[in-house]
Amino acid sequence: MAIQSGDSFPQLPLLTDAGVPFDWASTAGKKVIVYFYPKADTPGCTTESCEFRDAVPDFSGIDAMVLGVSPDKPAAQAKFKEKYSLPFTLLCDPDHALAEACGVWVEKNMYGKKSMGLERSTFIIGPDGKVSKVYRKVKAAGHAEKVLAGMKG
Repeated sequence: MAIQSGDSFPQLPLLTDAGVPFDWASTAGKKVIVYFYPKADTPGCTTESCEFRDAVPDFSGIDAMVLGVSPDKPAAQAKFKEKYSLPFTLLCDPDHALAEACGVWVEKNMYGKKSMGLERSTFIIGPDGKVSKVYRKVKAAGHAEKVLAGMKG
């Protein structure tokens, strides 16, 4: 079952790109953008992450923090973060527990072959910890701008 607007966002234990447990309490009282991407340092994920990086000053201006989530392990996330100077925390969901809890670990069909994978999605969480907006099946290019416009408007 997919998380929808009005639902509480699941705060499952995840490691950060630094290999330490993420403290969900650090998000309390803040607007949080949680974007799920399939794999660090791949073309679409790099485009999306760099657009969020470039928009951080705008998100900071509306008191919002950005978190990226992928199935990658901490070492891959750390390398990706450093390579592209990403100024926000990347969370590691290698067993896709958070992705499943949010309903974004889905069956994909590529060239007739079915497999499970991550659906590129973004959740906007309000200061109360509840989801205020969900973006599913997003296109990487231009997505950060759409999120920013949606949060301002």
